Amino acid sequence: MSALVSQAEKAARFQALHRRPEAFVVPNPWDAGSACILASLGFEALATTSGGLAVTLGLHDGTVRREQALAHVVQVAAATNLPVTADLENGYGDAPESVAETLRLSAEAGVVGGSIKDAAGDGARRIYDLSHAIERIQAAVAVARSLPIPFVLTARAENFLRGRPDLDDTIRRLQAFEAAGADALYAPNLPDLASIRLVCSAVTKPVNVIVGAPGQCFPVAELAEAGVRRISLRPVLLRVAIKAMVRAAKDIRTHGSFAFVEHSLSFSDLSRLMASARQT
Repeated sequence: MSALVSQAEKAARFQALHRRPEAFVVPNPWDAGSACILASLGFEALATTSGGLAVTLGLHDGTVRREQALAHVVQVAAATNLPVTADLENGYGDAPESVAETLRLSAEAGVVGGSIKDAAGDGARRIYDLSHAIERIQAAVAVARSLPIPFVLTARAENFLRGRPDLDDTIRRLQAFEAAGADALYAPNLPDLASIRLVCSAVTKPVNVIVGAPGQCFPVAELAEAGVRRISLRPVLLRVAIKAMVRAAKDIRTHGSFAFVEHSLSFSDLSRLMASARQT
C-alpha cells in the first residue's frame, strides 16, 4: 500500500484538475467502500452525494442532518488517496454564518472542496433572493480563503432543479457567485447542450455539470466541447447498484432462482479492488 496522501496534497491535485483544459469526471460514492472501488478504477477525484447518503441512512433526500453528513465526509475522505469534494447542501442553514461553519467543519473532516446551493427545502419558492445568496457565498469564500489548504468552493444555482427554468437568472446568479469569489460554478439540470454552452461562455471559472437525469446524459466529449470542466453523476451509480439488487431479490421471491449469483462480483475480486484504493 502506498503512503497516505496529505490533505494539502489532495487539495493541490484537485486544483490542478480544474486548471486542465480537458474535462474530468468526478463520480459520487455513497460510502467508504464504494469510494475505494471507484478509486481503484482510475478516477482522479470523488464527490459525496447527499441523495446517496440519505438512501444509505434510510432517509429522504434533504433530511440528512449536518452531523450525519460530516460523519459521512470523514469516512469517504479517509478511504482513499483521492481528493474528495463534498455536497454540502445549502450549508445546513439559511444564514451566512451557518454556511461558514459548515464549510469550516467540512475542511476539518478532510475534504478539499465543497458545494453550496442557493436554495433550501423544495420548490422554487425556497430559492434565496440573489442578495442573500451572494452573502452566503461570500461567507463561504471567507472561510475557504482562511484555510491552510487551497479549498475549491463550488457555488450552485438551483433554478432548473426547482421548477424555475430561467436561464438568464441562472447565468446572472452564477456570474454573481463568481464575482463573490467562488472557485467553480454549477447549475444542476440544464436541459441541453446549448444551455450548457451558454453558461460556460458566460463565466470564466470552471463549470460543473451533472449527468444522470433522463435526456441529459451527454457524452464527456460533447460536454467538454461545450466548455464543461467537471462532470459529476448524482447518486446514479447507487441507483444502478440498487436496481441490480432489487432485480436479484425479485428473482428469489418470484422464481426461487439464484442464477444472478453467476454474474456477481467475487469477494476475491472485491478485495483486490478495495486493496488497490490507496495506490493512486
